[in-house]
Amino acid sequence: MSRAGFVAVLGAPNAGKSTLVNRMVGTKVSIVTQKVQTTRFPVRGVAIEGDAQMVMVDTPGIFTPRRRLDRAMVRAAWGQARDADAIVHLVDAAAQIAVAAGDARAADRKAALDVASIIDGLKAASRTAILALNKIDLARRDGLLALTQSLFDLGAYAEVFMISAADGAGVADLTRRLGALMPQGPWFYPADQSADIPARLLAAEITREKLYLRVHEELPYAAGVETTAFEGRADGSARIEQTIFVERDGQRGILLGKGGETLKWIGKASREELTGLLDRPVHLFLHVKVKANWAEDRGHFRDIGLDFDV
Repeated sequence: MSRAGFVAVLGAPNAGKSTLVNRMVGTKVSIVTQKVQTTRFPVRGVAIEGDAQMVMVDTPGIFTPRRRLDRAMVRAAWGQARDADAIVHLVDAAAQIAVAAGDARAADRKAALDVASIIDGLKAASRTAILALNKIDLARRDGLLALTQSLFDLGAYAEVFMISAADGAGVADLTRRLGALMPQGPWFYPADQSADIPARLLAAEITREKLYLRVHEELPYAAGVETTAFEGRADGSARIEQTIFVERDGQRGILLGKGGETLKWIGKASREELTGLLDRPVHLFLHVKVKANWAEDRGHFRDIGLDFDV
């Protein structure tokens, strides 16, 4: 009998959820940048372990929301957890140990608060998760066992795995365990399908990743990417047009760069990766548009599958 089910990967922003999902799927299905809250909507990747197919759901980071977009992201994450066959709570072990030792950065202290909030949420929903302590390659060894015990004793977890999503340590063991937990039933996707994301949305995400990689220090969370045209051409290539939305004229200048060099870099990097992912030549055209409060647009929420009315 085959097995198939959904696995929701929860965690605080920047815990490494997208890196883990990409690692388990075996290819890139979710973008990864230095910025927290890079993932804005649930992304589904398909992992195979023996006779089991696991639909890995990379969820937005769970944190204390302020904006409408934040609230929609957090609600989407909890919605995926509610419907999943298994939940993995991914925790940045290095950050947690630093907090316990009293020498943490502000970002680490915030992450610890987010972890506590997720534990409370799991208990309130009467859901038990698998605790995956991530970034063990960066954590102090003398703190790992104490951290494991202190978190497990909170009563929200059935099992604990120590992993590094970045280098793969421990991920195979976690994958095997999740495969065994999947219910019996037919697979949801063909064996050669690695993701469930429309090509237009994937293209927009890849460009947003390159944008953050290039201007992550200069540009705040005020940029979005929309694929406005995606068409196949007779020669087998794809012609893609995208609009990058920013909120102010000054942000437009940052994106363009001197002589348009920054935008050219973003376009080149995105085009090269999309050519590989789509397995065909890509002609990419980028435009930058100033639109105040673009993130409050109902259509933007609809396009990425988030609930506007939260």
